[in-house]
Amino acid sequence: MADIISRDGTWSFDGDTVRIVPGSKVHPVRQELGELAVPLHAVAGVSFEPDRKGGRLRLRLRTGACPVLRAADGRLKDAADPYQLVVEKDRTGVAEYLVDEIRNALLIEQVPDGPVDRFLLPGPSLPVSGGGGDGTASFDGETVRLTWNWKAEESKAAGGAVTLPLPEVTGVRWMPAIGLENGSLRFDRGGSVSASPAKFDPYSLDLWGLSKREYTAVLVAAAVLVRMPGPAEPALPLEAAPAPGPAPSADDHDVLLRRLRELGELRAAGILTDDEFAVAKQAVLKRL
Repeated sequence: MADIISRDGTWSFDGDTVRIVPGSKVHPVRQELGELAVPLHAVAGVSFEPDRKGGRLRLRLRTGACPVLRAADGRLKDAADPYQLVVEKDRTGVAEYLVDEIRNALLIEQVPDGPVDRFLLPGPSLPVSGGGGDGTASFDGETVRLTWNWKAEESKAAGGAVTLPLPEVTGVRWMPAIGLENGSLRFDRGGSVSASPAKFDPYSLDLWGLSKREYTAVLVAAAVLVRMPGPAEPALPLEAAPAPGPAPSADDHDVLLRRLRELGELRAAGILTDDEFAVAKQAVLKRL
């Protein structure tokens, strides 16, 4: 077991799963998302970036594995990213050790770093709500509900709250406010994409960027994506995803010896350097 505790949160790794527990004073997106259990087969890489104050851990997931990252589409600020951890100066050694442990496990298990065709994490817990600006979005697993506040345009407020059964939702798009441009949380129906400004669209929230809590709208988008079937049915909850093959037990010497031979073949082929081979071999030998 390798773990690191900082004011920003706690990360631990037991060889199969990276567990992420946010700190008590982190960004609202991380607070609302809560504890995450990231299976090793969802991880593409990990790094530690040192700086004068300590550094930052970054866990890189395989493209398509996390519904929150899919919904955010690269637009999350660092502070809102659940797969980053600020590390104090006296914890840098522990951070580097954790990175080595995860990298060794990825190498031994030969986890590919390419994209996946279905979600490998379950997404936000239900019910979930978020947003701001001119209203709030909520989702209970079956229905999306949009409610308006006193700042909503008259046309939206006059129509009252909007309810959308999940089967009617054909798309969901989140965009944070950037600079002077408002953001939005939009829900598409019947395959059509609305071109109306979000402040007039009854199926959209208009996000103004006046509060960090507006970012929680991305969690609603992620929860809908997980449960919204597509043509290739990529959006499956974790329990519906194909289970990875069982990890070999410490007593399964045949499997471990076969991995040693595979590592030797990778070194002979020039895929692994001598140093990489030595690190991976040592990790396998520890399990014999």
